Amino acid sequence: MKHRVSIVVMVDAVGALSDRTLHNGNLSLVDDSSAGSMHQGTPDLVTAVVPGQVIHWTPIHVDVQTPVEIEAIEFLSGVTVPPPAGQTVPPHPVDPAAFPAPGAVPGTGGDAMGSGGYENHDLLVWEGIVPYDMTPGVPYRYRLSLKLHEGPNSVLHIDSPALLRV
Repeated sequence: MKHRVSIVVMVDAVGALSDRTLHNGNLSLVDDSSAGSMHQGTPDLVTAVVPGQVIHWTPIHVDVQTPVEIEAIEFLSGVTVPPPAGQTVPPHPVDPAAFPAPGAVPGTGGDAMGSGGYENHDLLVWEGIVPYDMTPGVPYRYRLSLKLHEGPNSVLHIDSPALLRV
């Protein structure tokens, strides 16, 4: 099993800003997990992970004129989120203490917006560690908030991606 899983967050920023949604083909999530992730290429990606793995989220914009960055990654706690169509496992309330802070880098006390992230070809990469106390077979949904360009309506989010301990 690989020590790191990369999740690419590909965004059509112009389409998302025009539609005011990350749905309608404006967001594609893809990972390189070898453990059997589901819904590759959709906003409903369920990334198969094992405890201790490092996860990198990297935003990529398909329009060269509109920058995209990850504003926040928050694991949902006590929120009922419907699963993607065709998924049989219900969402599970998550104890936020079971996860490192969004973008947290162990040992630094920082987050990806501060000193914990690092630059990768001008892209801010968010990083986290899969905790050991995740329940196997239960998707842990997270809210992915993306900042598209500037302005009062520039942050959009989606609640459908998840991590799944295998």
